[in-house]
Amino acid sequence: MTTLIIGGSGFLGTELIRQAKAAGHTTAATYATRPGDTAETAWYPLDLRDAQSLDAVMTEVRPTVILNASSGGADWPVTAQGPTRLAMAAAKHRSRMVHVSSDAVFSGARVHYDESCLPDPITPYGAAKAAAETGVLAVYPTAAIARTSLIIGYGRSAHEKLIHDLAAGTRDGALFTDDIRCPVHVADLAAALLELAMYETTGIHHIAGPDAVSRHELGILIANRDGLDASRLPTALRANSTHRGALDVRLDSRATQRALRTTLRGVRQFALHLPEEAGQAALAAPALLTGE
Repeated sequence: MTTLIIGGSGFLGTELIRQAKAAGHTTAATYATRPGDTAETAWYPLDLRDAQSLDAVMTEVRPTVILNASSGGADWPVTAQGPTRLAMAAAKHRSRMVHVSSDAVFSGARVHYDESCLPDPITPYGAAKAAAETGVLAVYPTAAIARTSLIIGYGRSAHEKLIHDLAAGTRDGALFTDDIRCPVHVADLAAALLELAMYETTGIHHIAGPDAVSRHELGILIANRDGLDASRLPTALRANSTHRGALDVRLDSRATQRALRTTLRGVRQFALHLPEEAGQAALAAPALLTGE
């Protein structure tokens, strides 16, 4: 099986490569600025706005599975139109496709969201991600969309780095006490995405942890795990800030969890372990993806 990971040099992409290789997949990956350092992986520069370049990569790799873990922020041509173009290429080459989306497609007005809920984004980024979902399924109905939340793990995520910087006083900012999400460990997310690809499920899926926590509570959990002084973490209310965004978005992942062998752990569970320990615990996950 040949697996192509779009955005392979990113945090999630790196973990997807690790697990796919451990499961025996031939892996190829794309990058926007520079390739990752994963050995025995073929790397290709790719701009999702360039249909000709995309077709060239697809023709050379001929992937069985495509996992789109790319991130273009609020850049509409990259984040909204790029995945649709990728889905068209996947359909042309008859490759299985799993596209990673975000809880940013929701406004937070109803707090709890399962897979039947329609997007109602309130930010440019959320609007771009919602448009991508619509575009992908419109041109390739057998693709799978996986919405997720804050991705944590190994001490290397942007959220964990922010917490360390705030505790050290080397960065300005604050952790919102009224901004609530359902963090997921990167190892659990990657294993679940690979499962979705193997089982050939279609449509919308939610892959997030079962624990709903504020960004400040997440900061306390990470600080306690890493031996930081949690009292040094500054707090604020998103409602009083200039940072527009949803306040309380809780992805209900129970339906997807019932279809997975991968356990989606809550942050209150996986934050009990040091990053290295969590990494060792995750090494068993790829065995579930071999079909053995």
